[in-house]
Amino acid sequence: MNLILPIVLLIVGFVLLIKGADWLVDGASSIATHFRVSKTLIGLTIIAFGTSAPELAVSISSLANGSTDMLLGNVIGSNIMNVLLLIGIGAIICPIKVSHATTKKELPILLLISTALVILFFDVSLNNASSNSITRSDAIICLLFFAIFLYYLIVMAKRNREATTIKKEKPKYKMGLAIIMTLIGLAGLVGGSQLVVSNATEIARAMGISDRIIALTIIALGTSLPELVTTVIAARKKETDLIVGNIIGSNIFNICIVMGVPVAIFGAITPESFQYVDIFMMILSALLLFIMTRHDKNISRREGVLMLLVFAAYYGYIIYEGLMV
Repeated sequence: MNLILPIVLLIVGFVLLIKGADWLVDGASSIATHFRVSKTLIGLTIIAFGTSAPELAVSISSLANGSTDMLLGNVIGSNIMNVLLLIGIGAIICPIKVSHATTKKELPILLLISTALVILFFDVSLNNASSNSITRSDAIICLLFFAIFLYYLIVMAKRNREATTIKKEKPKYKMGLAIIMTLIGLAGLVGGSQLVVSNATEIARAMGISDRIIALTIIALGTSLPELVTTVIAARKKETDLIVGNIIGSNIFNICIVMGVPVAIFGAITPESFQYVDIFMMILSALLLFIMTRHDKNISRREGVLMLLVFAAYYGYIIYEGLMV
């Protein structure tokens, strides 16, 4: 099989990702300054939902083609990578300061929604069912959680605009240019990630790698590339508020929308080869982030290294397990 074209397209995808993230961070930061809202809020909304578009596209396509492992691997793998890999890398580049509202409200919301997914998933243990599954009613519950999260964001946005403590700074770009940069940046991220995911998957399948491993590694990493590149660029620019907001918003969007919408449309899914260790690691990563930020509201370089070590241990395990099958 000729892999020259997929490799070339893979490189083009990475170029689009990097440039798109650069424009997105600058544009979104300027929009936050113009509207006098916190950059964390922009990260939770515009950046988080925009960078999660690849996960949504992959999930709908996967379920339409009957690949339930691909859908769950995409959602769970992306959430694990977002916390352990992305925040770990971001903290090593620049220690991340976390706001009081994030530690008291947004992180607990993420933990609550992640725990809800685990409860909905464990039908065998909790309901004496014949198999674990995510039903259409489970998906609707996730969508309701997302509606509550959106309500919280609207309330927070109003409070931010009314607050007098928001630092007045001069926007780097005019509003029109900032919006254009944000939209082009998002388009570059989504288009670049699609090129990376499709061509990396083609290369992996040519090498005989299973769907579960592809979903938890290549697809999860590929669809998390917008968040990854945005995290690196934001850390280099010391826009750490955007990093945390992006990750929390993306993870909530992944569970409630990326998984909820396709299941609500196509019906219940029953994982074929998914394992408990995968979903437990998703909960552990969210809990680890909560513990690290609760007291000093800061993620240090040392804590970033710890996150990367946990990430390496987990992915080392699943890759080894996949090769042994």
